[in-house]
Amino acid sequence: MTEIMTEAKLKLDIPPEVASVVETLQENGYLAYLVGGGVRDRLIGRNPRDWDVTTKATPEQIMPLFPKTVYENRFGTVTVINEETTDETRRQIEITPFRTEAGYRDRRHPDEVKFSDRLEDDLARRDFTINALAYNPRQSELIDLYGGIRDIKDKTIRTVGNPVKRFQEDALRMLRAIRLAVELGFTCNQEVLAGISDNNALIKEIAIERVRDELIKIIDSPQPMLGFELCHQVGLLKHLIPEIEKGIGMEQKGEHIYDVWEHTLRALQHAADKNYPLHVKLAALFHDIGKIKTRRPAPANKTSAGKTYTFYGHEVVSERQTVEILSRLKFPAKTVELVQKLVRQHMFFADPEKITLSAVRRIIVNVGPEHIWDLMNLRICDRIGMGRPKEEPYRLRKYESMIEEALRAPTAVTMLKIDGQKIMSVTHETPGPKVGFILNALLEEALLDPDLNQEDYLETRAIALAKLDEKELKTLADKGKDKQKEVERGELKKIRDKYRVK
Repeated sequence: MTEIMTEAKLKLDIPPEVASVVETLQENGYLAYLVGGGVRDRLIGRNPRDWDVTTKATPEQIMPLFPKTVYENRFGTVTVINEETTDETRRQIEITPFRTEAGYRDRRHPDEVKFSDRLEDDLARRDFTINALAYNPRQSELIDLYGGIRDIKDKTIRTVGNPVKRFQEDALRMLRAIRLAVELGFTCNQEVLAGISDNNALIKEIAIERVRDELIKIIDSPQPMLGFELCHQVGLLKHLIPEIEKGIGMEQKGEHIYDVWEHTLRALQHAADKNYPLHVKLAALFHDIGKIKTRRPAPANKTSAGKTYTFYGHEVVSERQTVEILSRLKFPAKTVELVQKLVRQHMFFADPEKITLSAVRRIIVNVGPEHIWDLMNLRICDRIGMGRPKEEPYRLRKYESMIEEALRAPTAVTMLKIDGQKIMSVTHETPGPKVGFILNALLEEALLDPDLNQEDYLETRAIALAKLDEKELKTLADKGKDKQKEVERGELKKIRDKYRVK
């Protein structure tokens, strides 16, 4: 490829904390540029996650120029710590000397690193053209040796130099190419795709934690469905999560119009479209992975009902396989546990006729009140993945109403800022029905006027109530119970009216 040299005058919006690092180096006589993803993101209009600087200075020359630095690697990278900013993207800025690299026996890190005095040497070792851009904020100068600006305009992922060489140097670049494509809305050019296809087995030589991190970025991207389709197309997925590929061509029939593979990816895509958290996306990706092992021809009574296959117990098998896969990819134990629960329970909302309020309360205990809506959202992803635009409106509203009813704290004496023990302490009563009568009488007052639910008032009022004869006190207590039931009915009606259900 003919090298392209561009020295364009272009004013990029660079945070002052970042620009000052470059300027400090320049003021001390060292060539210095912003480089890599930060420059790329600014050109695209994105907020960079981090900033990198490359310079002619060596680590020994860099460190004295800044109040706080960290230098603990053999690649020459010095991290400048800015403790005055609260923006995490600007708090740590990495400075690396111009350098050349040679030999990549572990398919990830160079065997030999040599510092250079030429920016050109440093840009030549970069992975993709869109990451091989250098920017001088003081001069508003953008340097492009490999057509990165053109590729940004064309939305193309292209390597610096020969793709095969780049991927053999660092095999993680193959997965990163796909991640960048789906993250930025770009397209990998044919040479990149061919280079990955020819070298896909090298991904097995990369530490699984690094592979996991790239997979997470694909899953968290705007286009995870496309990301997994590309991983399959170029042969990476068979080395990473081969279990998913077994759903290709496995038809489901019945309510499903897609095979297991496409259903799974469409469920994942809906989770991404709704910006659900990572654990819901992972649950969408793995919720039906057990169908491959559980598919059976439907018996005659089922085929007459429109079913061709059954998948009994697939949620149990899916749960087991989910744990195996996430553990293999070294996800944190808490993430594995949460995704496991969602996958195991994802069929809960499948049969509305069998769902009772007590069943909803049990499922809340199983997945946790903080994650019951995650399970509901997983159900919606599953439904969308079937090829159905949405859940039947009334059914979905009924689910939501039941969840809200089950989650709310009931109207009860436990709402009071006093309990039986305290009442016995201030009234000198012994355990018995009278203490309960006092609590219910106090509850009515608090329901009529919530401002009365204060500890001092309730203690004083409890003492007064304790002096009443038991018959009069019981009458007040019964009124309290009636008021409690009235308020409870009203609260439940509000919820059902909110969701327009009976």
